[in-house]
Amino acid sequence: MHTLASHSAMSNIALPMYDLCRPHTRALLEALQTILAEHGLRAERCWPGDDLLSHWQRDDVLLSQTCGYPLMTTLSEVQTVGCFHYLVPGCEGIHYRSLLVAREADRGKALADFRGRRAVCNAVDSQSGYNALRYRVAQLPGAGRFFAHVAVSGSHRQSLVELRQATADLAAIDCVTYALLQRHQPALLTGLAVIGQSPLSPGLPLITASQTTAKTVVLLQAALRQLVNDVRYQDRCAAALIGGFSPVTRQTYIPLLQWRDEAAARGVTQL
Repeated sequence: MHTLASHSAMSNIALPMYDLCRPHTRALLEALQTILAEHGLRAERCWPGDDLLSHWQRDDVLLSQTCGYPLMTTLSEVQTVGCFHYLVPGCEGIHYRSLLVAREADRGKALADFRGRRAVCNAVDSQSGYNALRYRVAQLPGAGRFFAHVAVSGSHRQSLVELRQATADLAAIDCVTYALLQRHQPALLTGLAVIGQSPLSPGLPLITASQTTAKTVVLLQAALRQLVNDVRYQDRCAAALIGGFSPVTRQTYIPLLQWRDEAAARGVTQL
């Protein structure tokens, strides 16, 4: 049992990135609260709104989850804690992929066949929805603009809706999000097909505020390890498709900037 007086004030914990089934997210956060309390850390569950960037930069964030691309481009002050391993096709250890999703009518086509068509992405600062697709496009022969139009939907889920409504033709979707939707909202994927994938990249980092002490970071890592290994919480982790945890550093995410820079060197600075 560890007691840290510096955290006598309440800190917030959140898991906003894969919150596609709120009861499962709540159960996971409750388990984390219990484990952290066993180590003398009081934490309150937090449900960030749409402004995730402000949430990630708050001083009272004890633990949250972000995307690797904003971690490397915007969130210079936050500290990395680690990364879950997801038990999903497309994931290996801490790494994950984007799935290139189109309508069923385009099944069997390759990315190159979508030149001049319409893409949709969840956000321009998304690793899985934008940076990964830009990197794949940059690998293709031929200069100039690839897609005729690129829309920003606000979420992977909404990107899939736009594919089904035929207002866009292709999207890069985080494979964990895709697997969770298969489980909880399978109708959303009806009429869609996976036509390709991105290379592996490091998955969504768990972070803590800049002023969190090094001792507390170590404690958080121990708590997350316990979460994925404690028999009490096996069902909760399985429901969230989580199978493990590893500490990571900011250095782990340098490849995401290399993808961006390599695309730029090939003349693809944006989709």
